[in-house]
Amino acid sequence: MSTIDIIAEQARACTLCASHLPLAPRPIFRVSPTARLLIVGQAPGTLVHNSGTPWTDASGDRLREWLSLDFERFYDSSKIAILPMGLCYPGRLPRGGDMPPRPECAPLWQARFREAMPAITLTLLIGSYAQNYHLGKGHLEERVQNFDRFLPGYFPLPHPSWRTLGWAAKRPWFAMKIIPALRAIVAATLKD
Repeated sequence: MSTIDIIAEQARACTLCASHLPLAPRPIFRVSPTARLLIVGQAPGTLVHNSGTPWTDASGDRLREWLSLDFERFYDSSKIAILPMGLCYPGRLPRGGDMPPRPECAPLWQARFREAMPAITLTLLIGSYAQNYHLGKGHLEERVQNFDRFLPGYFPLPHPSWRTLGWAAKRPWFAMKIIPALRAIVAATLKD
């Protein structure tokens, strides 16, 4: 069994924060030692928890559109790894939306998995939780607007939730500058 298989087995068996979760732990991620692109998001929502596959919701549809990747290519784990900050569904906030990723999760799994994926050349940091963890505290909009400061290793993005539609509508530079650059960089990263 390879190192990444051992880590994945350990992660799938994790119950560290089970007492804080509204549903039984169901760690959801996709990893491979040959992956070149790593997608780091927040945590699975209820649809993803139920499906067992990351990004199988409207946010995933929007993310695939941003990346210009079809379903099959997006889920080619030999090239793309998906590792959220929280591996399990964290629950709902009283006012709506999902709770933040559990704080125990990222320190336990992010570095271990990353070390077992030496082929990663680009990491998409989706949302402020991923960005603050990997880049330190900062402002999401500033990071997204100045994505090239974080290349070649990282590309910061907003979370592709429905809330981002309004955010992007007020910031035309996102569609005109960020999305074309993102598509070009991802295509180059995944090029055979």
